[in-house]
Amino acid sequence: MDFRIADTFTDSLARLTAQEQKAAKTTAFDLQMNPSAPGLSFHKLDRARDQNFWSVRVNADIRLIVHRTGQSLLLAYVDHHDDAYGWAERRRIERHPTTGAMQLVEVRERVEEIAVVRPRDAAAPAVPAAQPGRNLFANLRKYELMAFGVPEDWVDDVRTATEDTLFDIIAHLPQEAQEALLKLAVGETPEPLPPLAVEADPFAHPDAQRRFRVLTNVEELRQALDYPWDKWAVFLHPAQGSLVTRDLAGPARVSGSAGTGKTIVALHRAVHLARTAPTTRVLLTTFSPPLANSLQVKLASLVAAEPEIAARITVKAITAVGRDLYAEQFGPPEIAGAELIRALIADAAARVEGQRFSAHFLFGEWTDIVDAWQLHAWEAYRDVARLGRKTRIGGKQRELLWAIFSHVRDGLAARGTVTVADVFGRLTERLAASGERPYDHAVVDECQDLGVAEARFLAALGGGRPDGLFFTGDLGQRIFQQPFSWKALGLDVRGRSFTLRINYRTSHQIRLHADRLLPSTVSDVDGNAEGRRGTVSMFDGPSPLVTVCKDISKEAEAVGTWIAQRLGEGCQPHEIGVFVRSDAELSRAWAAMKIAGARSIQLSDKVESEDGSVAISTMHFAKGLEFRSVVVMACDDEVIPLQERIESVGDDADLEEVYDTERHLLYVACTRARDHLLITGVDPVSEFLVDFLKGDQGRAAQARA
Repeated sequence: MDFRIADTFTDSLARLTAQEQKAAKTTAFDLQMNPSAPGLSFHKLDRARDQNFWSVRVNADIRLIVHRTGQSLLLAYVDHHDDAYGWAERRRIERHPTTGAMQLVEVRERVEEIAVVRPRDAAAPAVPAAQPGRNLFANLRKYELMAFGVPEDWVDDVRTATEDTLFDIIAHLPQEAQEALLKLAVGETPEPLPPLAVEADPFAHPDAQRRFRVLTNVEELRQALDYPWDKWAVFLHPAQGSLVTRDLAGPARVSGSAGTGKTIVALHRAVHLARTAPTTRVLLTTFSPPLANSLQVKLASLVAAEPEIAARITVKAITAVGRDLYAEQFGPPEIAGAELIRALIADAAARVEGQRFSAHFLFGEWTDIVDAWQLHAWEAYRDVARLGRKTRIGGKQRELLWAIFSHVRDGLAARGTVTVADVFGRLTERLAASGERPYDHAVVDECQDLGVAEARFLAALGGGRPDGLFFTGDLGQRIFQQPFSWKALGLDVRGRSFTLRINYRTSHQIRLHADRLLPSTVSDVDGNAEGRRGTVSMFDGPSPLVTVCKDISKEAEAVGTWIAQRLGEGCQPHEIGVFVRSDAELSRAWAAMKIAGARSIQLSDKVESEDGSVAISTMHFAKGLEFRSVVVMACDDEVIPLQERIESVGDDADLEEVYDTERHLLYVACTRARDHLLITGVDPVSEFLVDFLKGDQGRAAQARA
């Protein structure tokens, strides 16, 4: 008999208290070990439409709902007695007559039951492509809707759905039907999966596997029950699953806007590759230590039952990878800090007559061109394309610049120091010469913020081998690195680029507004385009609120009150994040926390979120995080975009890059929110908020403090 678990079980388990969860888990383990054990108390649910639903007693009040047949036992739900029974009486598990996928279907009673159950926010229409009052799917026939997984009982309701009722209706449908209808509503044409053959196992359908999973041993069950909030560790969307297991002839890149599950795919891909052979070594990396730490935690939950797999996956920030490999090959590197580089550049510039370049320009030229591309000779600098540096310089100017940079290189050598780019440059040369590879595969998350030297190292590590390199990222979230050509470094992902378009983390309203900060399509230097059109969020929520304040004290009061309201509604402190543009604005966040009466913690490279504390940080540390409620504070004019960056630009052409990365920063901060988003600033506020509020100016005018 197969022992299965449904995603509805893990969802319901997470809503119980810790003590109730512990008791429910014990009963679940007993069921897996011996479902016919005499100590288990099964009760037939006579009022259930599905005669295979039974309840199993956990204690005096808690009941497990299981679906029992001669072939399988499925953990379906857990709750207090009456609520558990009520849930089971309104559902059935059946094979969809068109797709062949096994579904958990909510029983349709009467049309009057489908109503708007929460007040809608007129400021952000649920489906922007729709016209109010129009039936969105009236032109689709019954068989067309059923091909997308709509249960037969719900076809009539779906055909009468309007912009105002869509989210309330799809909440009753299986996930594949929800996704298809949301895409149809915004003008996309989803492709239904081919139906299963009649004789095929309905649980084997990709759509069934996103909600049901066979558990073959107690460790797999323990993993599913110990991390009930991490559904991604157990259930994968078909689009994600196909990318995880796909054979790829060369480097591949998976893109998608914030919340579409790119990191999930990266984690599962690393585990999949580690399973291909008992000696396979996999590197799972990203650009920052905090993100690497987050990957390590998630990986631990994903392979908790497979320590031999975990042992063959190395999780480190890419800079740590470089340092460790360099130490093994050449001894520990003495890394030159930014202050030393600036001092060497200033000293060298003073020696070169006739140069009139600013200190800011010289540091940027060194960082983004000379050091990044590992230029060690005049000829190399003379001929470099300088992608990402928009200020044009002529031949004579390059000669003066090289005279400066050659002095800098001499100064570094005299001190026995190297840059991070030097570390990767030397490692890349060693890989090319020896042919030895420390890893068989590399999976890179948040790849949009890789530097040139790191990308070249990765190309040498696995660029020429099948399944050697797998990247996930979003060009719209690039906040650290200048753009450069991947193709020029041997990382050609053309024909192996894929986009995820289902957003699980961020409500429709928040995603819709945040996307206004970016162009609909973002392209890299090589012409690979990442489009946001067609991305849909799987749940509805209140519109984000923008509050324009008279002064910083009024802002602190507004934010403190808002956070206190979220806490009063049941949001836990660690489910709230507060972000500002830079360290200079952190005091405004602390002032708001004092008014809210909430404990808080400031995030950094070494400090992560903790239970019981509201997280406070600059926007740069927001990467990879997610919260139920988010405040983005101090969005004043001259704060974002940061006036210091604008004033430091030596050429008007470079302003575009500054504005792009500042927009990306605000986008990253806003998309950390799942349900609630508040943006505040002191009048006059950032020009970016005009785009964020496009179409909502009336609402914004009312939200003043």
